[in-house]
Amino acid sequence: METPGATGKMLLGITNSIVGLHREFYGRGATRGRTIMQENYVVCFMEDIYTKAERTLIDAGNFKEVQRSRHAFQITLEGRFTDAVEEGTGRKVVGFLSQVTKDPDYAIEAFVLEPVSKSRQTEP
Repeated sequence: METPGATGKMLLGITNSIVGLHREFYGRGATRGRTIMQENYVVCFMEDIYTKAERTLIDAGNFKEVQRSRHAFQITLEGRFTDAVEEGTGRKVVGFLSQVTKDPDYAIEAFVLEPVSKSRQTEP
């Protein structure tokens, strides 16, 4: 069983990886991020995510275009995102969902993990 400190470090590592991917491909990452995990679910919350160009489009009433672009990006890089979570948790990701909002300025990356087998749950 993982200690609370080890779990916190694992979740911080996942947050850093996900925000890092955003930074690498958008040229800017979220200013705040946090990842939580419960049983078979990992969710990464990010705040203040938009680039200056995206914010300009949003302010001009073009949020749908930004949302579509972000969704295409998530689909394109789904493997990189799931790899980061699989590496961090040591478990297989079987589902991935992504969403952005304009107000508040948030992104959520959610991952469904393959359930741990009963035999693995009872190991010392």
